[in-house]
Amino acid sequence: MVLSGDTSTARPGRATSPRIIAAKALVHALALAPAAWLGWQVAEVFRTGSDALGADPVAEIEHFTGLWALRLLLLTLAITPLRRLTGQTVVLQFRRMLGLYALFYASLHLAAYLVLDLGGYWTQLFEDIAKRPYITVGFLAWLLLVPLAVTSTRGWMRRLGRRWGQLHRAVYAIGVLAVLHFWWLVKSDIREPALYAGILAGLLGWRLVLKLRARRTTAAR
Repeated sequence: MVLSGDTSTARPGRATSPRIIAAKALVHALALAPAAWLGWQVAEVFRTGSDALGADPVAEIEHFTGLWALRLLLLTLAITPLRRLTGQTVVLQFRRMLGLYALFYASLHLAAYLVLDLGGYWTQLFEDIAKRPYITVGFLAWLLLVPLAVTSTRGWMRRLGRRWGQLHRAVYAIGVLAVLHFWWLVKSDIREPALYAGILAGLLGWRLVLKLRARRTTAAR
């Protein structure tokens, strides 16, 4: 999963170095650490009846998984600027991994809502989608992530050709929908969603500036 809108990739066919393998193992461990921590908290609640998840465990689980989905999505979007700024194409090898983990946490977020909030009555989801705008945009963001994950392999890149890059530019819309979902969900203190909105604006604004500069350069020739 590229999830960046930038279709440049690391050079294929080159043997993976031990450093890259170690770095990928570290990224896997760091990406799974929040899920492991959440699992431990849930186990503590069931085992001891503690308040490890606060006064509203369901809301805490939903918030935690949704927040990490958003963070990983923004990290995925940050890979291209990082590559441009550092000149290190090796960072592109971590983009698909981060994108898939963003979908993983987004799916946990949705599953928590369906199982813990709706009690497994998944048909209620469609009523909520129609009635609650924040659920509408959140579900749409998850829905758009799925085809990006399915088509994230090199095989799909070859099959889709130029359309592959066009499809994966949907990540920009996904980022906007995810931030909007968070913003509309918060009822009073908007400082946290505003922070992530600012980060997203910076990442998308950087791309827009580069695109405008490229157009001006082309027009001047």
